[in-house]
Amino acid sequence: MDRFTALTVFRHVAELNSFAEAGRRLGLSAPAISKNIAELEARLGARLIHRTTRRMALTEEGRIYLEHVVRGLDALAEADQALCPVKAAPSGVLRVSAPMTVTLTRLSTAIPAFLARHPALRLDLDLDDRRVDIVREGFDLAIRGSDHLEDSSLVARRLAVMPHVLCGAPSYFAAHGVPASPAELGAHACIRFSLSGHADTWEFRQDGRVERIAVDARYSVTSSLAVRDALRAGLGLSLIPRPYVEEDLETGRLQAALEDWRTVETTLHAVYPSRQHVAPKIRAFLDFLIEVFGESGPGGGPPAYDTSTR
Repeated sequence: MDRFTALTVFRHVAELNSFAEAGRRLGLSAPAISKNIAELEARLGARLIHRTTRRMALTEEGRIYLEHVVRGLDALAEADQALCPVKAAPSGVLRVSAPMTVTLTRLSTAIPAFLARHPALRLDLDLDDRRVDIVREGFDLAIRGSDHLEDSSLVARRLAVMPHVLCGAPSYFAAHGVPASPAELGAHACIRFSLSGHADTWEFRQDGRVERIAVDARYSVTSSLAVRDALRAGLGLSLIPRPYVEEDLETGRLQAALEDWRTVETTLHAVYPSRQHVAPKIRAFLDFLIEVFGESGPGGGPPAYDTSTR
């Protein structure tokens, strides 16, 4: 027995005072109507309806049960209706986890326009470079910058690819020289972003050769903005996403080194729990992220795929 169907059948029969009319309203045959009532009564162990060939009437148990069934079915209908505005337009609270540097350098200035576009939506944006468990911690979506994504049941939408650049301040190079090869980095002061997937080893490629350099950093820090500040101060060299220092490179505040070598890239993803029944608030924020990171410029370009990380 489908209990919801049986309850709906019972309500219609009782309110219409007719098995036949209930069948017409619900699109069910007379035998199906009778079967649902009989199975409901058997489950409850009580007769709900007195019926003869000429008339029907609710028993005392039927009248009591009908009162509760009506309240329950009406409450379910109200619950369905309550979701209609949520399904139709972005609304409610959207909880997002995002890396601090990416947000401050590429995203935060555009957020007021996003919220103005969706007045019924509230954004709770948590800036943290750590890798959050979005399901356990209750986030709707997370932005992740990674060379690779771990296997999971999450859905990942690629937003942008950020190439890295080895760079330092002109004052540092004037005092310590410019490395001519990755092997010479061992003689230089290095600044390490400790949350990076390649924090301990920097990789360089050229003409099929791969050189991996163990990083012996004098300064390790969990913020790429702090790495940039240390670079600007002439403290040493670092391998950092180019978008974070693009303006510094253009103005000469920082200078690139080993540009004839390819370095790592960080792929930026939007990650969310499921591709089925994506809430409008999540879809709206995904569209916003694609709009922001799909712009031309360093680390931009159109998003490439929408796929589960499984």
